[in-house]
Amino acid sequence: MSKKPVTRRSFLAFSGGGVAALVVAACTPSSDPTTTTSLTSTTSADATTTTTFTGGPVDVEISLRSIRDTVEIRSGVDTDVWRYIAEVTEGDPGAVSVIEGSYLGPTFHFRKGQRVRIIFDNDIPDRSIVHWHGLDVPEDMDGHPRFAVPEGGRYVYEFTVENRAGTYWYHPHPHGRTGPQVYAGMAGLILITDDEEEALSLPSGEFDLPVVIQDRTFDGDQMVYLPNGMMDQMNGFLGEEILVNGSPDAAFGVAARSYRLRILNGSNSRIYKLAWDDSTPLVVLTTDGGLLESPVTRPYVTLGPAERVDLWVDFGTDSVGDSRKLISLPFIAPSSGGMMGGSSSLPLGTGFDVATFTVDRTADSTDTLPDSLSDPAFASLDEAINRNSARVVTLAMAAGGWTLNGRRFEMLDVASDEEVKFGTTEVWEFYNAGGGMGGGMGGGGGGGGLPHPMHMHGQQFQIIARSIEDSGRNAWDSVREGYVDDGWKDTVLVMPGERVRVLRRFTTFPGLFLYHCHNLEHEDMGMMRNFRINEA
Repeated sequence: MSKKPVTRRSFLAFSGGGVAALVVAACTPSSDPTTTTSLTSTTSADATTTTTFTGGPVDVEISLRSIRDTVEIRSGVDTDVWRYIAEVTEGDPGAVSVIEGSYLGPTFHFRKGQRVRIIFDNDIPDRSIVHWHGLDVPEDMDGHPRFAVPEGGRYVYEFTVENRAGTYWYHPHPHGRTGPQVYAGMAGLILITDDEEEALSLPSGEFDLPVVIQDRTFDGDQMVYLPNGMMDQMNGFLGEEILVNGSPDAAFGVAARSYRLRILNGSNSRIYKLAWDDSTPLVVLTTDGGLLESPVTRPYVTLGPAERVDLWVDFGTDSVGDSRKLISLPFIAPSSGGMMGGSSSLPLGTGFDVATFTVDRTADSTDTLPDSLSDPAFASLDEAINRNSARVVTLAMAAGGWTLNGRRFEMLDVASDEEVKFGTTEVWEFYNAGGGMGGGMGGGGGGGGLPHPMHMHGQQFQIIARSIEDSGRNAWDSVREGYVDDGWKDTVLVMPGERVRVLRRFTTFPGLFLYHCHNLEHEDMGMMRNFRINEA
């Protein structure tokens, strides 16, 4: 990884909802970054929010910094990025590992029940804050954009790891700037273990591989983010090359034995229809919220932005020298009035290679796929206080922008139908109207014919029902066999004309949390809202 000074620097601020361009560029960070010790974050000239932490003993303390840097993404070429770096300042040094040569942030290794403190210092020329995607943490630890700090600012997180074993991730969450910051390289994995997982014989160590899939566009040695027209913003940015763990043309050398592949769709807006090139079924161990009750198989797996699965792959039947490819199959890309056009040479729905796995050695041992994995402790529909009248959120376009029930994001705004009672369980329904281009308050209009990966902060949810309207059936049929609805989720892909019902408890932390589309361009345009969990 290069550390030489960079002489180019170009940054055009990404303003919410406006035409924008970002050419990712950087300077080598100072060895003594300017920071503040204040935990105060100003959200506007007259609105200030302060968070506190205990300062007491923790199991792990980590120093996390966002920096400007260069990374050799293409051979022999230094590319400017923004990324995270980290070090353990207290506790087990193994709590942080890195993907060598990648712009991706370090991987955090936590255990359920651990007390964690993360001291975030922002050294990029933009406001930022970190969201622990999928983790169940208090409201002031969740990375709400009202807590975003400027360059030189600091935010201290302290929380107990409440989640089950699984694959989670972290990324920036400033309003209007999440897309460009994630695109610039600011994202990393969080891997959580617990007693239940450790009782299983799952592949570990070198046989437990991260596979973070992202798409990027390059102009020479620059990684370019250009949502510079209405269609690119409305569709979401689609890059022209596929990167895995920050590398193009990804290739893994593997032993002839079983592996665990931890797959994250870390793209801004691209949907993947993942399969093996030899049509071998995919064996799924986990979804967003950890281990399934038992392994499930799919002919392919459909992953919207931010969704995760862990796959069990047995290379033990392959000979040394054999290769197989992880590919993304073509599918019918939903459209409305040509809106899925955009400017990418790799449009949505296109098939392509993702990564190659070549058996390059024999193995002395392997692991056996367990018949049973976990007790997910699912909620029951009988627990829901509104089991006969779901809380409906309509995904629509109104007045030239994406909305949730006709509304866009306002920093502290909560509508009356976004108030939730602490300690309850509810059914929510995400409805992508999918037809016309209209829309209005209260859920009229259409979803613009585009898919929306809907994410809820806080506790995970269960997917309990899906249905599709005739207008969206062809596109839905081309991806539906890849849905994995068998486990806990925090993000769900909602196709045009689709209704998805989810069951969720609101039982751990009261406060102000977010729900939004995880197409990051849609989110930055305001397709995000607060919901408030009120204590009784």
